[in-house]
Amino acid sequence: SLLLYGQCVLLCQCCCCTLAAEDMSDIELQTHANLSPKGQKRQARNMEQNKTRSDSECKNAVFANPKDPLLPGSGTPSLTRRPLVGTWFGTHTHAPNRKFQKKQAMYDGLDYEDTESKVEMDAYKKFSLFDERRFELSRWLLMFVIGFCTACIAFSIDVAIEHLAKWKFGVVGKSIDRCIHEDCLVTSFGLWIAIDMMFVFVATSLVVFGEPIAAGSGIPEVKCYLNGIKMPAVVRLKTLACKACGVMFSVAGGLCVGKEGPMIHSGAVVAAGMSQGKSTSLKWLDTHFFKRFRTDQEKRDFVSAGAAAGVSAAFGAPIGGVLFSLEEGSSFWSQTLTWRSLFCTMCTTYCLNLLLSNLTESHGPRNELSSPGLLNFGKFTDMPYNLYELPLFMALGAVGGLAGALFNSFNEHLTHFRMKYVKHGMMRLTEALLISVLTTILAVTMIYVSDDCLPIGDVPEDNALQLFCQDHEYSAMGSLWFNTPETGIRALFHSDRVDYDKMTILSFFGAYFFIACVTYGIAVPSGLFVPCILTGAAMGRFMGSLLSHQYPNVEWSEPGKYALLGSAAFLGGVVRMTISLGVIIIEATGNITYSLPIILTLICAKLFGDIFNEGLYDIHIELKHVPLLGWNPPHVSRYLIKARDLMFEKVETVSTLYKVGDLYDLLEHSKHGAYPVVEYTQDGVRAPLLKGMILRTQLVMILKFKAFGRRDDDQVVDCQEITWEDFRVGYPRWPDIDDVEMPSDEERQMWIDLRPYMNSHPFTLKEDSSLNRIFNLFRTMGLRHLPIVDDNNRLRGILTRKDLYNIKPTTKPKEFWETSVQ
Repeated sequence: SLLLYGQCVLLCQCCCCTLAAEDMSDIELQTHANLSPKGQKRQARNMEQNKTRSDSECKNAVFANPKDPLLPGSGTPSLTRRPLVGTWFGTHTHAPNRKFQKKQAMYDGLDYEDTESKVEMDAYKKFSLFDERRFELSRWLLMFVIGFCTACIAFSIDVAIEHLAKWKFGVVGKSIDRCIHEDCLVTSFGLWIAIDMMFVFVATSLVVFGEPIAAGSGIPEVKCYLNGIKMPAVVRLKTLACKACGVMFSVAGGLCVGKEGPMIHSGAVVAAGMSQGKSTSLKWLDTHFFKRFRTDQEKRDFVSAGAAAGVSAAFGAPIGGVLFSLEEGSSFWSQTLTWRSLFCTMCTTYCLNLLLSNLTESHGPRNELSSPGLLNFGKFTDMPYNLYELPLFMALGAVGGLAGALFNSFNEHLTHFRMKYVKHGMMRLTEALLISVLTTILAVTMIYVSDDCLPIGDVPEDNALQLFCQDHEYSAMGSLWFNTPETGIRALFHSDRVDYDKMTILSFFGAYFFIACVTYGIAVPSGLFVPCILTGAAMGRFMGSLLSHQYPNVEWSEPGKYALLGSAAFLGGVVRMTISLGVIIIEATGNITYSLPIILTLICAKLFGDIFNEGLYDIHIELKHVPLLGWNPPHVSRYLIKARDLMFEKVETVSTLYKVGDLYDLLEHSKHGAYPVVEYTQDGVRAPLLKGMILRTQLVMILKFKAFGRRDDDQVVDCQEITWEDFRVGYPRWPDIDDVEMPSDEERQMWIDLRPYMNSHPFTLKEDSSLNRIFNLFRTMGLRHLPIVDDNNRLRGILTRKDLYNIKPTTKPKEFWETSVQ
């Protein structure tokens, strides 16, 4: 009874909305012809807004202009067509509210689909075998250039952080040594806070007033880009500059961040810029090279390799970098891309190794090639493990997974608070400075109250603080806080079993867990890997210390071994990676002996963490409402849900022969990314025949180049032809309809033949196709739009990736049908 009542209410509501909209359209059309062109534009926008509001209340939609279908020779649709401004959302099964729609409308899709238009095929037919081999050689050359440039950026970041940190710790350390005898430690600690605030202010300013997308590690943004989402400014030169410079000051400023995560984003930006041979930020920089690679498909492949090169530069793990790009980044992969990516990562590792070994003094003798990456775990000696230790490793992985789930949950709630209250630039700047002060005060307090001392000569000796320790001793807590995070990681990995009191490790773990969780998400370039590795190393070291205290004379109770596995467990519990993360850690340690314990630990961490929530990168993508499609289709796909239940029936279409004036008006009041190209028949059937798909960018370029002429029966004559190279002139910042000169009255009556430019063989599905098939087609082929047709290839509706995104994997059948009725 409730379902029947709901359907009746919806039917009445739709009828009222339709009648009101038609009456309003008729009244407004009477005065439309008497207005000036600007007035007509303004009235068209008002009509569109009113129509959108009325249409949003109706559940069942019909094709535009149903009473006057476009028949051959009858002209073009009038303004009585009812377009939907913005993004297609259709009749949703789990429709988002209006606030989420606005957020999703920020993100456009990338054209990863291979199209087959006549002009494109004509261009490809001109390529000879020599041209194809030249293009392939250019790809390999670009891979080397990307690897080398990524290595140079990583080297610059590492050297800058080393010099900034050395200066800061030197100034503060001398002040503490002096004030410990003069009773002025407050001045020294105030100096420490002031220097950290100065560095953090620079890092935050680059993000807040420079490029906001440079905040964070950039891994979620790169992942979305490779999935087919066009993230604003994610691969621009300005983003790279703010990211690289900002991470120098954020790490040197003492925040709980790492420089390894932003290297992945930096590698992706380098690849995107190098592969295009030009810069959109510096408009004068256009080498006119590599024009063949100025497409979304080619750019995606290079960005995948650049992200892998960033991982290789960060951890010295070329194989792990390729696996990371395959597992976490790219949605589309090929065998040839695997070889090119591996070549790129090897070039990055080798070039960075040469630079660090020959141009710095802190990375070993010259030409030794002992520094393959920025994060150096140090040399691991033989620390054997026994079969009966495997359950302990699995238990450590379970604890790491639970701790990672708690970390993610806490950070998710904190991010909700930031998105609601910390919005503006000055508020974000103030928040970063407050967290910087909080971090330094917490470090100062823990160092001051700790009485755990280590003898001089143990690892590490850099920046040793004596404070209240005896002569030839230094503070154990100071060695963890008054150093870069990488130095603290090596200390926990390689110190003797008698070093570091258990309470020192436990208190450091709790404090660093809290402050790292609070720090991730502020407006600074920051990596998540190093804070998680350091936190997990403290957790594992504490467990190893307990075992070492209980079994002091056995070889297998080595705290450093458990510190390594603890770092893998906690990092896996936060980011939920398995294969790539395991290979990265194995390559970073340089010891294949621990491959089995590391893999077991990561598997257990992921299994236990997935019980409660997702990885932190996926959580932040979800919070931004980016329409990212997961690996698996939604849960409801196994039930009787078809394309007809999801598709949007009120589709904006264009005809194979279209008037210039109507096309200009369509593009002005409609913001869709693509339009079905149709033909209406005279057999009385209202649904048109689908002939192809054409992108909005192509239509704009056609108007800009004035590729129109007179209509002669079924063709257009005296019109300018556009080549495939002309379409690539504006890539990647295509001109919009506002950049096109308004056609004159005479030009508005001319015609455009869209058949040479449309994709004549788009992917289509029938109305009764399951959601499982729809999802797999979107995910594997990189589609933005999917026309839905009947058995006679007549257009019935359309689907976009945003329609699939709004159906959550946890949606149950009961919730699905209830939401449909509502």
